[in-house]
Amino acid sequence: MTNMETSYRIKGATGDWEVVIGLEVHAQVTSNAKLFSGAATAFGAEPNSQVSLVDAAMPGMLPVPNRECIRQAVRTGMAIDAQINKWSRFDRKNYFYADLPQGYQISQLYHPLVGEGAVEIEDDGRSKTIGVERIHVEQDAGKLMHDQHPKRSYVDLNRSGVALMEIVSKPDMRSPAEAGAYLTKLRSILRYVGSCDGNMDQGSMRADVNVSVRKPGDEFGTRTETKNVNSIRFVMAAIEHEAKRQVAVLEDGGTIQQETRLFNPDTGTTRSMRSKEDAHDYRYFPDPDLLPLELDDEFLDECRASLPELPGAKRKRYEALGISAYAADVITAEVESARWFDALLDAGAKPVAAANWVTSELFGALNRLGKSIGESPVQPGQAAELLALVADGTLSGSLAKQVFEAMLETGDAPGKIVEERGLKQTSDTGAIEAVIADVLEKNPKQLEQYRGGKEALFGFFVGQTMKAMAGKANPQVVNDLLKKALAG
Repeated sequence: MTNMETSYRIKGATGDWEVVIGLEVHAQVTSNAKLFSGAATAFGAEPNSQVSLVDAAMPGMLPVPNRECIRQAVRTGMAIDAQINKWSRFDRKNYFYADLPQGYQISQLYHPLVGEGAVEIEDDGRSKTIGVERIHVEQDAGKLMHDQHPKRSYVDLNRSGVALMEIVSKPDMRSPAEAGAYLTKLRSILRYVGSCDGNMDQGSMRADVNVSVRKPGDEFGTRTETKNVNSIRFVMAAIEHEAKRQVAVLEDGGTIQQETRLFNPDTGTTRSMRSKEDAHDYRYFPDPDLLPLELDDEFLDECRASLPELPGAKRKRYEALGISAYAADVITAEVESARWFDALLDAGAKPVAAANWVTSELFGALNRLGKSIGESPVQPGQAAELLALVADGTLSGSLAKQVFEAMLETGDAPGKIVEERGLKQTSDTGAIEAVIADVLEKNPKQLEQYRGGKEALFGFFVGQTMKAMAGKANPQVVNDLLKKALAG
């Protein structure tokens, strides 16, 4: 792959502007409990039904780190080849807000769990490395609900204390498309690893979007941070709007304020929320209730051994089997699809035929039915059986489509459907020859034209023969026998 060259520029009255983008992704850790308490983290629970005394900041309650949350963050770091810090520390980030019972958030400013790593992104056969500065773990805040009462706001503390990984990129992205590709790839990695479900619509993955603009080659400009954007499409839209807004301000003689902004998905615009705080505004200091985290080699070895085959390695393996780069990319994009395809190969399907069938027939059918691959009525073993029936000549391509439709409707095995519905392809030369003779007899005019040099009519005779045999004749045998009969 070649390096990705970004030609994205914003056209201004004074010339071209370049956009500089960094993303801070908050990914909810898949675990059995919150970061410092045993409370559950299920999505959609009744307000305040998943709140321990620790989450509610009751006096005398002390936090205890959840080992599984730390393990998942370490595994995520390993998946992007990041430095894992054997020694890390929790800090208190102090601020008051009604959904933060403690009056501070426990985070990791100075000594994060995971150091520098990288994510490779691809676009149209080109690649680029986006640096990751750090991954630290922190607890989420609760949530204010403003639509439950005409005059009051209610507080739901279910999210209070939920474990988050904050994955901070370097300012290496130069277009909305690159930011979209980075988020897509990062989400895929998290889902493969199993450290976050990546459900952005449920808030378990969201991004703070840092944007600045500059004339190409100049120093970085002042950046703004657009908070809590919860879809890849919205992140791309927020970047585009914010970059164009900044260019307009600068070309009008104004200056960019370092501030926090909010994105409105209905209008595709951003608006100012508050001036951007610096670290000293939060009076960070080491959390006195928590010892530093110290990881031993045995724990790290166990984390590394538990990692699955990641999307990049899986794609290369598929391509080595002869599968096209496009098909390999489509299949590996989602972990469920890749697992389903691996099960199909394990059931004996030939790689190239299997990949072509999955990316066209299966994905097309699931899309039509509005189902995910996890909800597929057809299981990998059944699909392998169907492909084997095509490979050995029992089914033609058109018959295979009929059998597949029946499988989607009934969930039955292809062999059973073929037997019950008499859909077996025939290679019986005697039967095919008899049909061909009948076709030629019924179409004397076309026969005369063909023998007079109009060879394009060959397809007509093939079609008539296949129609007469209800599509059950082996096309290759039909072609061979027709050539012989027409030459006679």
